[in-house]
Amino acid sequence: MSAAEVELSPSARPAVTAEVTLGAARVLVDLGYAPLAEVSLPNGRRADLMALGRKGEVVIVEVKSSIEDFRVDRKWTEYAPYCDQFYFAVAPSFPRDVLPEDTGLIIADRFGGVVALDAAEAPMAPARRKALTLAFARLAALRTL
Repeated sequence: MSAAEVELSPSARPAVTAEVTLGAARVLVDLGYAPLAEVSLPNGRRADLMALGRKGEVVIVEVKSSIEDFRVDRKWTEYAPYCDQFYFAVAPSFPRDVLPEDTGLIIADRFGGVVALDAAEAPMAPARRKALTLAFARLAALRTL
């Protein structure tokens, strides 16, 4: 088994996911976005991170803790209608060659990260943007309680 195919133990995955999520959220903040974790989408899926930009742009980030996580979870293919840009966020040791080339990529750890590949822009319809922005704002407000 190559170093790129070394799999994390199941007990290590939650810690890696938490660290990559935190680092990716910090990257989004540095880029001027306001991120929220664990956001339910209208299609019943849940985005690991969803972020709202200063001009109303919506970014979704799917965190992958391991190759196994990426291979068994294909829900991310259903996120595109609910964002203007889509990124994967992975740990520095994650083998990037298994990820699709047509998505953005954030490399992150608990301290922060970097956008390794910009996501293509695919603007949402105005009505969907308005509905998502209102839902995002309500969720953020309710989480302050």
